Amino acid sequence: MPELPEVETVRDGLARHVLGRTVSRVEVHRDYSVRRHVGGPLDFAGRLSGRRLEAAVRRGKFLWLLLDDEDDALMAHLGMSGQLLVRTEPVDHPHLRVRLTLDDGFLDFVDQRTFGHLSVPDLVPTADGAPGGLGADRPVVPEPVAHIARDLLDPALDHDALVRGVRTRKTGIKRALLDQTLVSGIGNIYADEGLWRAQLHYARPTEKLRVAEVERALAGAREVMSEALEQGGTSFDALYVNVNGNSGYFDRSLKVYGQEGRPCPRCGTPVRRDEFMNRSSYSCPHCQPRPRSGRF
Repeated sequence: MPELPEVETVRDGLARHVLGRTVSRVEVHRDYSVRRHVGGPLDFAGRLSGRRLEAAVRRGKFLWLLLDDEDDALMAHLGMSGQLLVRTEPVDHPHLRVRLTLDDGFLDFVDQRTFGHLSVPDLVPTADGAPGGLGADRPVVPEPVAHIARDLLDPALDHDALVRGVRTRKTGIKRALLDQTLVSGIGNIYADEGLWRAQLHYARPTEKLRVAEVERALAGAREVMSEALEQGGTSFDALYVNVNGNSGYFDRSLKVYGQEGRPCPRCGTPVRRDEFMNRSSYSCPHCQPRPRSGRF
């Protein structure tokens, strides 16, 4: 699943390549890919045709393009394999789901596993009156994003309020980091990597953490995501790519995620893998000691 660095890489590419362009035609090749659009495929196409793409905005893993009307936006959720590809010429692709013809090119939504989706939802005011997300200059967000918290790279994030929010939860620290209503954009990979940097076990109870420990966990996640962003994100296969079709290479820098049995880069102890929320969690048994009474 693409996480914040991967989605931000796509947002940045859209900001550089499609803003100021006008949508002249919309082709929906698979209705399921616009299933979250209330009016259906025909309304989806009608609400985009003739519109100009004004800004590329991201909050957490959600991405949207503000249109030349202040009432709505083109929103994308990439799911597990969604790709937004900028083309100068039309390219046939077996998993092409939606194509936007622009005045000087094409914007294709390609999605092999079909968990992603596009829609044109209404915009609503942000709760704090600040711009909706990275890349925005207006205090609005798509209605489906209104409950999503700001992320660690958002300049408008209230850091102190986030620390308080983590400490008032009664859960494990990794579950808190994955809670998109508390802080958005962090997924399984960067939670594990950030907690390794902070030397905190994923099951440490949030209500027992000191302020300094919460700040270490947040700083670890922020640092690893910033470094991943510099390298174009993390790609384990060809399903995650940027708008030009290129893969990121941060997977070469992962310290514990996916490294079961390999030596911890800090102390040499073999990395441990545990079952966690129907997924896996990776940690160093020495650097991140398991709590006696953790919250899993």
